[in-house]
Amino acid sequence: MSAPASVDELFELYELRGHERYGEDVSQLEHALQCAALARHHHASDELITAALFHDVGHFVVDLQGAEDFNFERDDDDHQAVGARVLAPIFGPLVAQPVALHVTAKRWRCTREPAYVDQLSPTSRATLRAQGGLLTNDECERFEAHPGFATALALRGWDDTAKQTEFVLGSLRDYEQLVRNLARPPR
Repeated sequence: MSAPASVDELFELYELRGHERYGEDVSQLEHALQCAALARHHHASDELITAALFHDVGHFVVDLQGAEDFNFERDDDDHQAVGARVLAPIFGPLVAQPVALHVTAKRWRCTREPAYVDQLSPTSRATLRAQGGLLTNDECERFEAHPGFATALALRGWDDTAKQTEFVLGSLRDYEQLVRNLARPPR
């Protein structure tokens, strides 16, 4: 699938493929809406709400999960980097950076807070292994010094919580004005 290059294309992609699942009990769209709702509930910035909404767009672009031999414990689709590259030209670094760092934030939390692993969904535990597992102490310290550390941890927490089957949290279009207000003018 080609990468979306505008807000319209992002919305089209989620409307077309949001029903798909990535090993969780909720669809990609349900997960995105729950994550954005949690960000909004915690009074996050508009940029961080938008990052929460689109943090997994890289899964759609890479599209490895549909491959017959895809294994969550072995195969990493690098969706965080792909997603950040998709979102950066549309919204800029305040949206792209937390997306780029949300997998590192999971690895950091599991390293620094070992009980956090038990809070992860089975799929998220499996992908932890494929994504490199726990960080070294040096890697943790570098991440802690990163200017995007706090926003990445916030996004990570919402990401891990936003997998509830009993919550219906509006629609993608409920975020349209917020997202359009953040979008950079087309070049």
